[in-house]
Amino acid sequence: MPESGVAAPRNATETRPFLWSVRRELWENHSIYIAPVIVAAVVLFGFLASTAGLPERRRAVLLLDPVKTRTAIEVPYDVAAMVLIITAFIVGLFYCLDALYGERRDRSILFWKSLPVSDLTTVLSKATIALVVLPLVTFAVIVATQFVMLLWTSVLLISHGMSPTSTWTYFPMFQQSFILLYGLIAVALWHAPIYGWALLVSAWARKATFLWALLPLLTISVFEKIAFNTSYFAHMIVYRFMGFAPAAFDFNPEAKESISSMAQLTPGNYLSTPGLWFGLLFAAAFLFAAIRLRRYRGPL
Repeated sequence: MPESGVAAPRNATETRPFLWSVRRELWENHSIYIAPVIVAAVVLFGFLASTAGLPERRRAVLLLDPVKTRTAIEVPYDVAAMVLIITAFIVGLFYCLDALYGERRDRSILFWKSLPVSDLTTVLSKATIALVVLPLVTFAVIVATQFVMLLWTSVLLISHGMSPTSTWTYFPMFQQSFILLYGLIAVALWHAPIYGWALLVSAWARKATFLWALLPLLTISVFEKIAFNTSYFAHMIVYRFMGFAPAAFDFNPEAKESISSMAQLTPGNYLSTPGLWFGLLFAAAFLFAAIRLRRYRGPL
């Protein structure tokens, strides 16, 4: 307290361990944003090469019924989004597999443990990268990529004396961006136990984290098939990878339907799906175990 009796203001640079831990992950792992940008550049290059003869194809497409027209126009944008979402998942998986293992391998764990940052904060910051930061980065990259694709298509059609209205009508940017954001949130929550399992393996394994993450799953699947001639565990793994789509959206994947309307979003059904909450419980258990392991694990 100063002599005047007025409380001194709090330091504006007060330490915020969790925020700085997240920033540290961004500084040390450039692949979080570089990999999606590189893949987006490749996608754009492929799209630009595929637009040769686009005006003639567009004239033919506009003669079809509205459903087939919409599907044909949406395909490049959906493919671009899907490729980048898969890229984000791969980046997130390998990031989690190396997140806790890497600091033990290069012995930097000795330095980080000397700081006033708890194991809880460290592990949760790494989980936040996979569950929050990476989906947001992916969303921004996908929206930017699709916007460039829309602009290029519009310029190409106008240069051939055609109206670009069909593109913007059948692919409304704002609506599709909202659907994309909803889908990325659904995917991140659904894949939470996968990232949690990867972090647990990263905290435990002494080498070959990818092998140790995959081997138990393959062993259980093979044992079940040989011993009981069933595949429940393998089906559960596949469900954990792809089961979010029927729960989060109202569409038939076997009919190759596209998600083009906000009416197809079913958040109530998604949030009431037992698989979501069981997955989040397993994710929490994996993260708890990873925190405990980091507390007692030393450098390799």
